[in-house]
Amino acid sequence: MTLPFSKYEGTGNDFIIIDDRKLQFPVSEQLISLLCDRHFGIGADGLLLVQHSEGYDFGMNYFNSDGSHATFCGNGGRCITAFAHQAGITASACRFMAADGIHHAQITENNGPVMMVELGMQDAIIYNTDNNAFFLNTGTYHLVKFVDNPDNIDILESGRELRFDTRYEPYGTNVNFAKLLKKELYVRTYEKGVENETLSCGTGVTASAIAASLKYGGNAFYVNTAGGRLHVSFTRTDDSFKQVKLTGPARLVFEGKIEI
Repeated sequence: MTLPFSKYEGTGNDFIIIDDRKLQFPVSEQLISLLCDRHFGIGADGLLLVQHSEGYDFGMNYFNSDGSHATFCGNGGRCITAFAHQAGITASACRFMAADGIHHAQITENNGPVMMVELGMQDAIIYNTDNNAFFLNTGTYHLVKFVDNPDNIDILESGRELRFDTRYEPYGTNVNFAKLLKKELYVRTYEKGVENETLSCGTGVTASAIAASLKYGGNAFYVNTAGGRLHVSFTRTDDSFKQVKLTGPARLVFEGKIEI
């Protein structure tokens, strides 16, 4: 079977995107992990399927690079919006269904292969907070820890330890190490399902911005990651966060076909 695909990245978080509106993609953990393998496949942090969803422009079905199914991915949501627009599936604004619910997205700038996408996220759910650690859900589970310098953290060791901590069973958690510097956040993220640090994580950036609001105040933050800069804004009432928006670039890297 010849499989057409597109490769997109959003601040260094990269994805294989496949138009699966005819439901012909043979979903399996083994195949998805092979396609995402950077040595024997296309290489990506995750795989996105564009599928039909009644009443919406499309449905987003997201898988981690290990083949496991995931609820949502912020950078992936921006990339799939750019893909759908470039494929002629949607106009510059769209509404799509993902595993965590309905999302609205808007392309605010279109510069050929690079688009700026504003993505509506789900209302944040706050589970637990203390002075420097916050556990919340921004489409998936995230732990945010504020540290003196994220670059001094061994992300693999510290991230893996917290990701599998029994306090976060049965689903585990993504882990973000953050610092607020001159009113901008700097974040490094260990992602479950990838089981490694990624250059950027959209839901993690969003979680870090909300945690920063809980710790320092504020309703909008620029967030710097190893892969680039994103912007998060929201409406806050006490500890309720609504109208959460994640904005940043989504870029077509290349298109191709692979035999599976």
